[in-house]
Amino acid sequence: MTSATETQPAASIGSLDRSLTSDETRSFITEQLAGQDFDGHDVTVIVPDSTRSCPLQLLMDTVYGALAPRVRRLRVIIALGTHPEMTDAQLEKMFEVGPGELTTRWPKAEIANHEWWRPSELVSIGTIPAGRVEELSEGRLSLDVDVTINRAAVEADDVLIVGPVFPHEVVGFSGGTKYLFPGISGQQMIDVSHWLGALITSADIIGTLGITPVRAMINEAAAKLTSRLLACCVVVKSGTHELHGVAVGEIQSAWRAAAALSANTHIRYLQEPVRRVISIIPDRYDEIWTAAKGMYKVEPIVADGGEVIIYAPHLSVVSHTHGAEIAKIGYHCRDYFAKRWDEFQDHPWGVLAHSTHLRGAGTWTPEDGEHDRVTVTLATQISEEETRALALNYLSPEALDLEAARQDPDTLVVDNAGEVLFRLGEPPQVG
Repeated sequence: MTSATETQPAASIGSLDRSLTSDETRSFITEQLAGQDFDGHDVTVIVPDSTRSCPLQLLMDTVYGALAPRVRRLRVIIALGTHPEMTDAQLEKMFEVGPGELTTRWPKAEIANHEWWRPSELVSIGTIPAGRVEELSEGRLSLDVDVTINRAAVEADDVLIVGPVFPHEVVGFSGGTKYLFPGISGQQMIDVSHWLGALITSADIIGTLGITPVRAMINEAAAKLTSRLLACCVVVKSGTHELHGVAVGEIQSAWRAAAALSANTHIRYLQEPVRRVISIIPDRYDEIWTAAKGMYKVEPIVADGGEVIIYAPHLSVVSHTHGAEIAKIGYHCRDYFAKRWDEFQDHPWGVLAHSTHLRGAGTWTPEDGEHDRVTVTLATQISEEETRALALNYLSPEALDLEAARQDPDTLVVDNAGEVLFRLGEPPQVG
């Protein structure tokens, strides 16, 4: 096995101006993988779950065609993090195949969920000591972190990440080693990395290029793997299967190339803040846990005292996995937890992080209580009683006139919310 050190820059294609054709995508990925040594290897491919826009069938067909004739074993792991297990029917829908076709279309591929709930599927690959965590987190955290990961990544000669890159509320930009941690990792790395992101705050880290403190911690964990780490990072036109770009090669280099294109593709700039944003949540998000991206991606453009409405009439669940924990704490700003740490430190840190990310910026003091910068309103099937118990505002979806809202100069209606980031200011010069 080779170490996860950078060798040569990844190759990339694409631009802001047009979408790649399927033939261009296939030819490029096939050519790049042909130049890598996979012969006789045990290869683990990691792909996203259904909460990301991604032409997964095209990518899977291409990667499978390039690898299956050459490798000894081919495992495909769905990077769930702590998202719910995907059923066979859900996997078939995500890969766009019919019943039973996962095995007939890709017979050599062993396709499986990341079973984060099964300790037997996780392997410890070392510890990040407290002193190093303190250094990586820039003094925000100090504790030993046990690095555990799906055994398929440890047993493999090569790990190939295949998936999209978008602005991300915890790490800056998704993709790359994030598919390892939290994608197929154990609980402590998930909790610590997400709480670190919460301490920095979503508004400060989202859409930040380069190595953020959270990315630095994830990379530190990934470096403990002895498997060779490669990536096929794609930049997707949100809500479609169209690709603006593809980067293939060493994992860090491929991620950097895709993130740079994503920064010029997935960020929209406004000159003035708006009083109200209505984020229309697509069907790929079926719980508040993921639909909360409709807040993360627009928080920077909302005026002080403004409102974000999460409009999701199809949605009736706070979280399939973490609902009970969220019900205990509700949604609050960072200081509500950080300044009462003795009270909250034993709650799952990933849940605390999610809570602060949805609630957004705010303050809390013992004397004045909590004051949040933005009102967050749910317009979903979740009842008014449950919504208000979570410390969120409630609006019946039927009471919202979307067409009138589109005509309101103080309101921005965001269709297909959750992947495109909105910021204030001038876009950077490209070129």
